[in-house]
Amino acid sequence: MICIPKSKAERRYVYRLAPTMALYIVFLFIAKWSIHHLHPTGLVVYLLAVLPALPLIGSFAIVGLYIAEERDEFVRSILVQSMLWGLGGALSASTIWGFLEDFANAPHISTVYVYVFFWIFMGLSQPFIRMRYR
Repeated sequence: MICIPKSKAERRYVYRLAPTMALYIVFLFIAKWSIHHLHPTGLVVYLLAVLPALPLIGSFAIVGLYIAEERDEFVRSILVQSMLWGLGGALSASTIWGFLEDFANAPHISTVYVYVFFWIFMGLSQPFIRMRYR
């Protein structure tokens, strides 16, 4: 089932986030392709490495704009609480994994996945937060 935005703030959120995520895919492709095929050095490598992170950072700003624009206090409260759970889950998972790497020789996981962990934990927490209010 497709989730249809209900409020103006939700529609603006989707219209902002969709091109930002498309830009992330384009930037990621450019960075990976360029580094793999062109083998740049120096400052260019750093700029290419940062390039895909920019839309991801922008996604946090887009969520912040959505929170500021959403008029429904309940929806905002659910979102903010789920973000807190997402942050807590991402930080907990990355901290645990860091100690597993240090002490148990677990394989290294890129810190890029902290972003992914945040969204996973945030998404998983929302139904449980909503259940509290039923």
